[in-house]
This record gives sequence, C-alpha cells and structure tokens, in this order.
Amino acid sequence: MDSVGRSGSSASLGADVPGERLATFSVAARDPVTGMLGVGVSSKALAAGNICPFVRPRVGAVASQAWVNPFLGPRVLDLLQEGMAPDDAAATALSEDRYPEYRQLNVVDAEGRSFSHTGEHTDPWCGGRSGPGYAIAGNILVSEATVAAMERAFHEARAANLGERLVAVLEAGQEAGGDARGRQSAAVRVMCRTVMPYLDLRVDDHPDPVAELRRIYEVAASGEEGALEFYARVSCDPHASENPDDYPE
Repeated sequence: MDSVGRSGSSASLGADVPGERLATFSVAARDPVTGMLGVGVSSKALAAGNICPFVRPRVGAVASQAWVNPFLGPRVLDLLQEGMAPDDAAATALSEDRYPEYRQLNVVDAEGRSFSHTGEHTDPWCGGRSGPGYAIAGNILVSEATVAAMERAFHEARAANLGERLVAVLEAGQEAGGDARGRQSAAVRVMCRTVMPYLDLRVDDHPDPVAELRRIYEVAASGEEGALEFYARVSCDPHASENPDDYPE
C-alpha cells in the first residue's frame, strides 16, 4: 500500500488557473474476478458525478478532482489504452497540464495496477492511498481518517460485487468525516466490457448524498425485474439484447 497526505492551510489559486474546485473523496477500483472497473465519488459540490469519474471498459478508471481539470481523465485513459502504466500515464498527462500541482488523480488500469497523485497545492487535508486494484484520495477532508476508513472498507468488502464495494467505501469515508465543507453529491460508475455501464448512479444535489446513493443502489439491486442482472448482461455482452426470450410474441 502506498500512502501520501498533507495537512495545513489552503492554497490560494490565481485567476488565470483553469479548474473548478472539486473538494471530494473518491475511489477508483478494479474487480479481480469480473475485471469490472469503476469509480465512486462524493463531494460538497453540485453533480460531482458529472466531472470526476472516467471509466473505460478493459482500459481503466480515473477520478479527477481538487482544482479539477476534467480533461485529464480521458487523457489518462488514452495513455493507459496505449499501454502505459498508471503512474506513467498520470505523469505524462500532468506534464501537459500547466497546473499539475493543483490536481488530484486516482488511476487504476485493467490489470489492477494503481496510482494516486496529490499536487502540492491541493487544499488540505489532502492525500491518497493506493494498492493492488484500488486508488483512494481526497481533499478538503476533515482528516486523514476519511481515506484510512475508505481503504479499510475496500479490503473488508472484497467479497462484494464492485458496485456494492464502491458504495460501501463511500459510506465509510462519509462516516469518518468526509468533506470538511459538508455534503451535496455522490456517484458510482462501473463498466464491464461494452460501452453500456453496469452501474451509472448519481445523486447530484442532496443533504445526505451517500445515503441516497445507497438507497438508489438497493432499489436497483432488489428490483423485481432484476435491474442489476440486466445491467450486468448488457454491460458485459454486446449481444445480450438479442435474446428472443426477452421479447413477447
């Protein structure tokens, strides 16, 4: 397990620095059994699920946050697809960014290799941890306890499917303090082998977004039509919708 963190006063950002402040905690991960890749995120910012998680089936998962440059996510995925390791892909993408010291990234590739970057001007408490199959990081957190709890939850939930595991990691982070500014949004995105996601659940504006994300996940998991079972089929098999048994005569 690799770990880095920093406490101290918040950095000031010049007006010419591009990026929206996305104070958040997130996890990028790979399921070693199914090969699914995903990102879970929560933040005191509107619709973090719109700008933080980037997942490409059979390639990797990236969370881009802090003074966020959302274009880093797709760029890192392109570099992973070209064969770069997560640390090299992140380093290359950040070298092309004028302000890498304000960025925070979690990266996991299709082999489970991982890397977490926290720029030196990321707002504290900030830091990350990474290991086989996961990368966890946060900024403007109550304390390091948030990422420590998330890492423990990731290991303790190893028997769960990736969607359940990511929700559990976010719950642990929130319970340990989460974003120091409060709560607003949360999201989980998981991909398998096709362009259709296994999970793409978002809570964009809610007083308790992680709890609401759990509620939505349970609706999908326990639906009488077996929503997650259907999502699993279409996300893993491009021909899943061609089964004649699915259609009425």
